[in-house]
Amino acid sequence: MKIAILIGDGMGDYPLKELGGKTPLQAAAIPNMRSIAAAGTKRLINTIPKGMSPGSDVANLSIMGFDPRKYYTGRAPIEAAGAGIAMGPNDVAFRCNLIAVEQERIKDHSSGHITTEEARPIIASLNDHLGKPGLVFHVSSGYRHLLIWKNGPCDLVTTPPHDVLEQLAAQHLPAGARQDEVRRLMEASKPIMAAHPVNAARRQAGKTAPTQIWLWGQGRRTTLPSYQEMFGLTGSVISAVDLVRGIGKLAGLDARIVPGATGFLDTNYAGKVKAALNVLDHDDFVFLHVEAPDECGHMGNLKLKLEAIETFDREVVGPVRRGLETMRQPYRLIIATDHRTPVAVRNHTAEPVPVAVLNGPMPDTGREAPFDEFINGGQTSGMAFEWLKSQIGNRHVGATRQATT
Repeated sequence: MKIAILIGDGMGDYPLKELGGKTPLQAAAIPNMRSIAAAGTKRLINTIPKGMSPGSDVANLSIMGFDPRKYYTGRAPIEAAGAGIAMGPNDVAFRCNLIAVEQERIKDHSSGHITTEEARPIIASLNDHLGKPGLVFHVSSGYRHLLIWKNGPCDLVTTPPHDVLEQLAAQHLPAGARQDEVRRLMEASKPIMAAHPVNAARRQAGKTAPTQIWLWGQGRRTTLPSYQEMFGLTGSVISAVDLVRGIGKLAGLDARIVPGATGFLDTNYAGKVKAALNVLDHDDFVFLHVEAPDECGHMGNLKLKLEAIETFDREVVGPVRRGLETMRQPYRLIIATDHRTPVAVRNHTAEPVPVAVLNGPMPDTGREAPFDEFINGGQTSGMAFEWLKSQIGNRHVGATRQATT
């Protein structure tokens, strides 16, 4: 049986007055997701264990079948694995955002979605001015980058910048043991950003330019059991972001790099779909992740979030289902979101999220059923990591019909 999991990051939301009391998932044109909900089964699951922060790191670990309470050591080490950066036992990884602060408030966690090509010379300048043996900045993608610090501080409280948009930056600086060292690096980045020609060009073009780095998500290297050990599966993750690629690599999966995958609305949807179907030609598992709905939620832009959800449905969900049907083999197609990113909150929240499962081959009949935050009367089916194990661990052809009941 072929297993495909498609994740629209941050699609979940709250009812909105602008949508007549509907959520974006309820208001959006998503015929493919609703068709899968009608032909298969649907439920709500919890991706965030009680007491843990509703970050994409925790949520995606959970929805890939790993208990974050057991395996989570910090976001940045997972991203380092995704970027192919080997960490030593004494290394501490930090996520390094390029952010924009205006009038002392965090205005944009993504610096207007600066591109990787623009960020590359900025990271090089950070290494020239602030780097040294044992303290190295690494390029990742867009505004998302990494710092690997040998014997660096780890016992800190740090805050994701997207959690505190429009708030005073000084109120959310890293706090704890050796906090001054981390704060000095962040402060020292400001004149580098102010003078950098890439940022001058962005300002001249009327674009948001980064004004400093923001360090957070620190931790020591992470290990996970492999999918081969757990489920006897080989396959790949497909994502524009190192976080998801890192979980895949740590789980012994391939991590396909798709040219033009950006983590935003302009990502290469067709390339991702093609890569996913190519994986399933010779392996049994693929996990395809699309970041755009989450980014639009952080922006607080309802119009763009609706566009992101509808594009995910049209350009990813529909083509993958049709591709699976043409293979004429048993498959299990799982559609989900990792967490909610309500546009009114501009941050992640920990409420349960919808998931739908289709066992095929099952041609589209045109019937639709709701796929939203209120399916099954709002009743949840437990934790995502436990539920997912039942789905991909029970994948034999003879078990396909009862596996999702």
